[in-house]
Amino acid sequence: MIYKLGSQLQETDLETIIEEEASAVIITNEREYPYIAERLKIQAEADISLSEIFFCKLESQPDCLYGTLSIPLLLDILGQKYQIAYIVTPKYVVLIDNGTFSLRLVNRIRTRKVHQGETRERFLSNFIAEFISRDAEILETYENTLMEMEDEASKGVSEHFQSRLQPVRKQLLTLRSYYDQLMDMSRELEENEDRYFARKQLKYFGTAADRAERLKDRTGYLLEYARQVRDAYQALIDAKQNENMKFLTIISTIFFPLTLITGWYGMNFENMPELKTGYPAIILVSLAVIIICLLIFKKKKIL
Repeated sequence: MIYKLGSQLQETDLETIIEEEASAVIITNEREYPYIAERLKIQAEADISLSEIFFCKLESQPDCLYGTLSIPLLLDILGQKYQIAYIVTPKYVVLIDNGTFSLRLVNRIRTRKVHQGETRERFLSNFIAEFISRDAEILETYENTLMEMEDEASKGVSEHFQSRLQPVRKQLLTLRSYYDQLMDMSRELEENEDRYFARKQLKYFGTAADRAERLKDRTGYLLEYARQVRDAYQALIDAKQNENMKFLTIISTIFFPLTLITGWYGMNFENMPELKTGYPAIILVSLAVIIICLLIFKKKKIL
């Protein structure tokens, strides 16, 4: 798909933009890109292999800017990613995507935006803004999940807690790294070291970088919140363990004197008169020991 840049992105064809020497957005795939590059005389010093794209980055080359996008699927953060390469020349923005993600984003821009792409800078800013447009909602979902888990921890509900919290932390770590890469890429576009863009248009890249930075900061906050929730859960586990140890300590304290008594009278010495008539007395002594221990524990508020 080819769209002529303007206030409204107008669908056109390759021959028209070559004939009119018009600036355009071209969406192609890995297989068709060599033909497009030959016709438009694009010289990118990069082997286009979308399956090997794992980061968002930007490279400055002699005749163009070459960048990659690795965008997590919002419903499967830890799974596969949208892998896109893009090339920016003085006249064209070429998006190389083996799927339909880029085309869907451009269609959303054409549907939602009034100023869709008067310039390459405006279009790139719209494109970046479009694929992070729902990220704030996703982060809010993570926050609600963590709040629910915190409430469960405070109520003593600990079933499957770790198995639920661990994926959330991994997903947030993945998102933070992604936003960090996206912020750096947008800042590099804004710096405009090779002067590919008009200075007055750089504000659009600054806006994209600020959005990515806000998302990164929000993700960092959620990671800290997740750590606090994990600490609350660990405090719950520690409290339960302390209660168990307290119970075992009480039982041991009660039965230690009884063990001493049974060990003493278990020696069966003949010169101990209690051996013949002391059985009821030992029972009473044992009961007295138990009662005294319980009263002491009650007084000390251990029970």
